[in-house]
Amino acid sequence: MGYYELPAVTVGMGTQPAEADGAELNYQAMPEGMATFAMPEIPEPEVVADLLAARQLLDDVQSALSDYRAGDPPSLFELGGLDAANLALVDQLLGEGEVSIVVSGQAQTRIQESVLAGLWRVRYLDGAGTLLRDTLEVADIPGLVRQATFSTAAEQLVLPDAPLPEGVQNAPPLIAELDEKSLACRPGSQPHVINLTLLPQTEQDLAFLDQLLGAGSVTILSRGYGNCRITSTATRYVWWVQYFNSQDANILNTLEVTDVPAVACAAPEDIVDSAQRLDEILEIYR
Repeated sequence: MGYYELPAVTVGMGTQPAEADGAELNYQAMPEGMATFAMPEIPEPEVVADLLAARQLLDDVQSALSDYRAGDPPSLFELGGLDAANLALVDQLLGEGEVSIVVSGQAQTRIQESVLAGLWRVRYLDGAGTLLRDTLEVADIPGLVRQATFSTAAEQLVLPDAPLPEGVQNAPPLIAELDEKSLACRPGSQPHVINLTLLPQTEQDLAFLDQLLGAGSVTILSRGYGNCRITSTATRYVWWVQYFNSQDANILNTLEVTDVPAVACAAPEDIVDSAQRLDEILEIYR
């Protein structure tokens, strides 16, 4: 029996002939970049031999990471007492991780996760942007995010008496669902997620939801496999969570009812890993 070689077949978007009705194969590009842990550049011991304050502080931070258990209150470390050289060593060893947070108000707080998950740099600024306080926190999420995000938020979500704007079709039942779930939500309870990507929402529906929920004070950006942008609303325990691929195209759009979305928080096992990594970093100085 003879054999013959099959021709190569190419598949994917743009490789197939067009359908008679004009439909084309089209799909969303998957995220391409993923942030991973990278060991920071570690100065030689003789270079930092005199920087005892930074080394002692980081030893204390490592102990707090090792002792951390899920649900523990944050461990706080003040950086204001460090001189420029000691602070520079802390900056160099901890670097910047995947999650950034801005808490707005009369003043502003800027929060940056270090390269070690669960170890956060929290800077408090005045209205002019002058640094007032500089701290490190060991926690799944800094305490300020849990304490202050919804401190002045509306307790209830109510449809206005006026007629709905033209084009608003499917938002009203979602508003009733969000109101019910937000009233029942308590810190630590299971999140309730509404996947807007899978629902038949018009542009007017989304704009109406955005207006009715209002703008909150917390914005979180998690950079990992693509980007996740998380914004609090002015309605208690309601967050807008949007996932984007590496081309910045929105691939998932959700509303989440919870105290803090899990995607923004460091997992307990990651904090255990951070304790081990910081111990490895500091070992050269002991």
